[in-house]
Amino acid sequence: MTLYIGREASKLWKRICAETTTEINLLVDNWKYLLAGLVCQYIHGLAARGVHYLHRPGPTLQDLGFMLLPELGQDKAYMSETLFTFIFLSFFLWTFHPFILKSKKIYTVLVWCRVLSFLVFSQMLRILTFYSTQLPGPNYHCREGSKLATLPRPHSAVEVLFINFPRGVLYGCGDLIFSSHMIFTLVFVRTYQKYGTRRFIKQCGWLLAVIQSLLIIASRKHYTVDVVVAWYTVNLVVFFIDKKLPELPDRTSGNLPLLLPVSSKDKEARTKEENHKLLNGNSVDPADWRQRTQVNGKVQEDGNVHADNAMNGA
Repeated sequence: MTLYIGREASKLWKRICAETTTEINLLVDNWKYLLAGLVCQYIHGLAARGVHYLHRPGPTLQDLGFMLLPELGQDKAYMSETLFTFIFLSFFLWTFHPFILKSKKIYTVLVWCRVLSFLVFSQMLRILTFYSTQLPGPNYHCREGSKLATLPRPHSAVEVLFINFPRGVLYGCGDLIFSSHMIFTLVFVRTYQKYGTRRFIKQCGWLLAVIQSLLIIASRKHYTVDVVVAWYTVNLVVFFIDKKLPELPDRTSGNLPLLLPVSSKDKEARTKEENHKLLNGNSVDPADWRQRTQVNGKVQEDGNVHADNAMNGA
């Protein structure tokens, strides 16, 4: 038993080391995209903090979802945040499964480049939307009479730039249309829908997205329109951006060697090499380099020697 555990631990360690080397090579080529995506996350938080200064509390707007779903109350408002945390952590851990599991379909660095691109474009549309029109917040801390509903003018730029994390994120007002929680949820679910391998988990993902939508409305964190707009906007953004991005290399074929995605420099070098071969009259495809042998003054291909029908004396 101890020998088996030691053998498996050794295999796991080798797998982790090999995957780490692969991901580091990918990170060297794609760190700019990841950094840009993370910077945009900060800009999105900064924009949400800024609109809080413009928020003016008022009567809660008439909402169909509020009429149909009973209000959870402040003591149960944590339910939607708990479910969102579960979805976020589950997806985050899944993106790192290639380091441990044998069966793998994605590269961690590349899938996060893709996810961040979906998030950034969706959040850009969100910023434009909630700055266009500020609605009175339906959340408890955004209603009339709450001290958190409005923010005093900042004393310095530093106060704005630090966005009072995490309190400023949890108790923001004015950034309503459309729901940021639903942006993350739908991007994660759609990504796993495409690159995940478990059908049951895919179905559970969509079910959790629906439950998350209902909990957000029932806890009065957003109007129903904020959730509805998120559903069709995020899905459209993912659909069109996904078509523009290069497809991730497939890792499911166990018989093929592990090949890294070709970087731009490698592509340029390969293109120059192919053009050089074409100018010299050589074939580009190595499969066309057949072995040729010369027999009786005639060149034969594929190493097949054909004997002459007319032999000496026959």
